[in-house]
Amino acid sequence: MKTAEYLDLLESRYRKYFDIEKNTIYQGMKLDLFARSFIRNERYIASKKLTIYAYENNEYCFIKQWEILKEDQLHQFMDLLKSAIDDYVIPHEEHMSSIITGVLLSEKEPDRELQRLVKKFKFHKSFSFGFKGWADIRLILVALDRGEVIANKKGEEVLKFYKIF
Repeated sequence: MKTAEYLDLLESRYRKYFDIEKNTIYQGMKLDLFARSFIRNERYIASKKLTIYAYENNEYCFIKQWEILKEDQLHQFMDLLKSAIDDYVIPHEEHMSSIITGVLLSEKEPDRELQRLVKKFKFHKSFSFGFKGWADIRLILVALDRGEVIANKKGEEVLKFYKIF
């Protein structure tokens, strides 16, 4: 599958639940697609002004493609995802969770070492001992030439969404 076709496929999958930006720049890196979702749930009595509790779940997706992915590019992208937590996640009493999803598209299959680094990657940050929520990072690598999708442990939760059918 070609990169443009896969990006169109992802955009159509995201469209229902996410706000989408194409060809945006974040911290000097050009992203092919950026998507964000904000979900707020609340329980109230009789009137919406009498809220018992509320919580928010947010997700930010960073999609970047390379013809051939190299190790330094992978590390640069992982650092970008870590810094996105500081820039996008705003912990407060109603914040429950935020997920940063990084999707790397590679036109040629990356070597085994890069695949191993993707699978081993994990990042979790708790705010005020979890009272103000937490943030996790999903890292997903899509090898377009083979149609293979590789993810870290957290990314396996959404692996089916990124599969090429």
